[in-house]
Order: sequence, then C-alpha cells, then structure tokens
Amino acid sequence: MIKNNNLPKYYIGKYKKIKAYDVINDYELTYNVGTACTYLLRSGKKDGNPAEQDIAKAINHLKFELERIELKKEQDKIDKVNNEFFNNENSTITY
Repeated sequence: MIKNNNLPKYYIGKYKKIKAYDVINDYELTYNVGTACTYLLRSGKKDGNPAEQDIAKAINHLKFELERIELKKEQDKIDKVNNEFFNNENSTITY
C-alpha cells in the first residue's frame, strides 16, 4: 500500500485528496483506460511534463484500448465459429 506521503502530489486531488489509483480501482478500469485517466488527472501538474505530453500519452493508451477491444471481438468471432464446428455432432472430417 502506498502512503500519501510517498505518493507524488500530482496523483492526489487538490480538494478531496482522492488518489488517482483509487478512482481507477473503484471504477475497475482496464490497464489502458486506467493509465489514460492517470495521465489526464496529472496533466500539467508534473514538473517537466507539459499538459500536451500527458494528453498525448492518454490518447495513445485509449487507442491501444480500442485496438484491444477490436482484437477481442475478432477473436470472439473465431472462437464462436470453432465452437460451432467442433461441437456439432453431425460434422465429420474427411481427408
């Protein structure tokens, strides 16, 4: 468990002191969406990291997530076809 005094200030909300990882855990976000949220929450607050850089990183992680979702859809289609084929009792394989 990370203590508040070890967590950089840019990962803790200014008024309610909500930690970025608490938001991510509470919403059960995927890795990429959670990472994007973290970059957005800290954008413009970390020394040496301009807001544009953090926003660009967040966008990249959201693109990665969209790619992951699309790949999952394709894999689900393939799995469905394979399951229908291999579970069909009337199917026979001829060589």
